[in-house]
Amino acid sequence: MALFKENLLAGQVALITGGGSGIGAGIAQLLAQQGARVALMGRRVEKLEEVASTIRSAGGSALTLPGDVRDYAHVEASVKRCVEEYGRLDIVINGAAGNFPVPASQLSSNGFKAVMDIDLLGTFHVCRAAFEPLSRQGGCIVSITATQAFVPTMLQAHVGAAKAGIEKMTKDLALEWGSFGIRVNTIAPGPVAGTEGMARLAPGGMAETLKKNVPLQRYATIEEIAGGVLFLVSPAGSYITGAMLLMDGGLALLGGRIFE
Repeated sequence: MALFKENLLAGQVALITGGGSGIGAGIAQLLAQQGARVALMGRRVEKLEEVASTIRSAGGSALTLPGDVRDYAHVEASVKRCVEEYGRLDIVINGAAGNFPVPASQLSSNGFKAVMDIDLLGTFHVCRAAFEPLSRQGGCIVSITATQAFVPTMLQAHVGAAKAGIEKMTKDLALEWGSFGIRVNTIAPGPVAGTEGMARLAPGGMAETLKKNVPLQRYATIEEIAGGVLFLVSPAGSYITGAMLLMDGGLALLGGRIFE
């Protein structure tokens, strides 16, 4: 069922980090279906090429930019290449993320730092590198966070800290960059079916237990999360900035401890 007008993003260019799999790949495919030319950034070249091939086979345009968001010089070069290839940049999706469940009492300093570097520092790197091209004609940034940013969650102290940092930084950037015509928002998904994150966080029978706790009694689909992103980057979201769109089926209403 079509939820949006066709070619809603015709003429626009979108850069998606973490675009080689899961939610990032789903977002890239939907934005391409809506007419955007997309640039996919991620660490696994083969995954990026697989998604890009799918987009091209459907008649879309996709550029792959292998690399690590933790390396600012590389991020800056990737943004520059995207603009050189497509002539502009209108949309940035921060989807690159790291996660693994671990008790805080067993979490190493390196493990904590790794998640902070990918999620929080990486998001800043991409936003900062994209500022200049986005400011030329106005544009939007959407960062994919998680309910761990505001719901205390067992085994997720490192992730919660990183995602909460992204939420706060998003508000600050929205405040500073609004005068440049740049909107900055986040989406906080709850459990999403078919993602690597849920395979790690709720393996085996735990997945069914968690699903029963969701007020809507099901997980989100990748397509639904992508649809939320499309809403925010489309003309329908043109007066929304500094906001967080919660897409968790009501799970956050129950509070934390969902992985205990």
